[in-house]
Amino acid sequence: MKRVIYAGSEFVTGDDLAATLLRCSQALAEAGEAEAVTLPTREPDGSVGEVTVLIGPASQMVARDVHDENGELVDEGAIERMKSIQRRLHPIATVDPAPSAEVGWEDEI
Repeated sequence: MKRVIYAGSEFVTGDDLAATLLRCSQALAEAGEAEAVTLPTREPDGSVGEVTVLIGPASQMVARDVHDENGELVDEGAIERMKSIQRRLHPIATVDPAPSAEVGWEDEI
């Protein structure tokens, strides 16, 4: 689990969630954009809560390890939403190494 310190407050969330939040924040900062993202939190009483944070060019946050007896928080939906923001900002081209059909280059001369 990670304690995330951001905008004068802090919250506890899962390791993968915190790491993805930081990477997403970095991508938004590089693009000069901002987005609001929502992720689950571990409340002081052990229950699961939720936080929505606005991340972007001015985001300054720290994530540090914290011991939590209630187990790791996982939210694949939140991770996928943050990753989709990253993909939108940093698209990755793929190349098919095998051509889909034979090309008769010798006939082109």
